[in-house]
Amino acid sequence: MSKLRARGASLERDGTVLCCDVHVEFEAGQLVAIVGPNGAGKSSLLALLAGDLEPADGSVDLDGASLGSVEPLELARRRAVLSQSNSVAFPFSVAEVVTMGRFPWSAQSSAATDQRIVAESMAATDVSHLARRRITTLSGGEAARVALARVLAQDTSIVLLDEPTASLDIKHQEMVFDLLRAKAKDGALVIIVVHDLEAAAAIADRLIVMNDGRVVADGRPDQILSSELLSDVYDYPLTVKADPVSGSLEIRPRRNPPTGP
Repeated sequence: MSKLRARGASLERDGTVLCCDVHVEFEAGQLVAIVGPNGAGKSSLLALLAGDLEPADGSVDLDGASLGSVEPLELARRRAVLSQSNSVAFPFSVAEVVTMGRFPWSAQSSAATDQRIVAESMAATDVSHLARRRITTLSGGEAARVALARVLAQDTSIVLLDEPTASLDIKHQEMVFDLLRAKAKDGALVIIVVHDLEAAAAIADRLIVMNDGRVVADGRPDQILSSELLSDVYDYPLTVKADPVSGSLEIRPRRNPPTGP
């Protein structure tokens, strides 16, 4: 049961503060969505939690050990990361790209196990029919699903995803959300950055709202989301209300009605 924690973590680049004094803790079995406006620090926080960047101040640790002290191969067996940029320059086949996710386990896993996990990951992301296609010939949405399949093939207990549905059509967006919820229910820790506030509120066990590099709210969506909070964070008038039938949160911009001629 993995536990990931940031304590007073801060990150700076070229004199710009990207994250400031972040205190968050995560446990297995959670689906956590990080939301906020552009430049809020969401991707920076994800990079800190992944161990891809080291904090300028504070610490990030995994099961009590600093991420910086974990050997790269061991870290790759414990957490998988999907960044916003996942382009592959060389014309590998889809099956070859997904199989790359098995590299951290090459010394421990059998060929049969690798093949099974790769096949399951491709089926879960609806790319099995693309197995022989060259990655360079795919559409943006197809390539995004292949990248997610590679992450799933890594078979880790922690999954960190930066906008995993950004280029997907609605069918595949919902497929990915269902997949991530099932993975968390099975005991994984799943942390995603997502811009769709309604989707985040609907799928996540917990929301972290960021603004100006800081965590401004953290908790269950129905407990922390309000018109006042989101209007302040996004600097735009937003309305949050619960659907009277489903209970799901509806988040809408308050637009001025059109005026007549």
